[in-house]
Amino acid sequence: MKRSQKIRKYLVYALYLLLFSALQVTFTGVLSIYGIRPDLVFVLVVLCSYMFGFYDGVIFGALAGIIRDYFSAPSVTGIDGSVTTALGIGLFLMVAAAAFGSSFFTVRIERNFILAFVSVVIATLLYKGIGHFIIFLWFKVVTGMTYNLSLNQILLKSILPQVLLNLIAAIPLFLMLKFIGPYKNGVNPVLIDEKRRGDNTWLTM
Repeated sequence: MKRSQKIRKYLVYALYLLLFSALQVTFTGVLSIYGIRPDLVFVLVVLCSYMFGFYDGVIFGALAGIIRDYFSAPSVTGIDGSVTTALGIGLFLMVAAAAFGSSFFTVRIERNFILAFVSVVIATLLYKGIGHFIIFLWFKVVTGMTYNLSLNQILLKSILPQVLLNLIAAIPLFLMLKFIGPYKNGVNPVLIDEKRRGDNTWLTM
């Protein structure tokens, strides 16, 4: 990759990171269901890793996770009832999202826009489902408290709204990465080189 291409890539990624981290806590309140907002940065990390590979995704995801932890780390109730900030959860979430996105049907199947959206849906389902399960266990086992959401409420007022909103957000974000993203024509040339060396990954969008 030429030096100018690398500089462009870094600048574009930095712009996306700052822009959508800011939008996440401001603009997304306009579009919400039961208080659930589209998770723009999460969707961006999944799409970036799916479209451009693991290394792009995990670096972008790690930086996004650090910013997420710094500005909006979740609070956790401890055994003694005290509330503390759970640093590191955002970092873990974003790196896990990048790892998932980069490996989602990319070994034997050609990367394409339909599977890009499917990857966002499944990643969101896993994120929300596992998150609720961990919170339930924390309340039940650690604090001895009762989790105040029923299964019906978790599904209809948390998981499904988040999936729908993330899927809606994925459409413009995909087009942005494809046409004005960090790579010309929306294809990472490093992945093309891997394919030419005999890697089984399909590359074109």
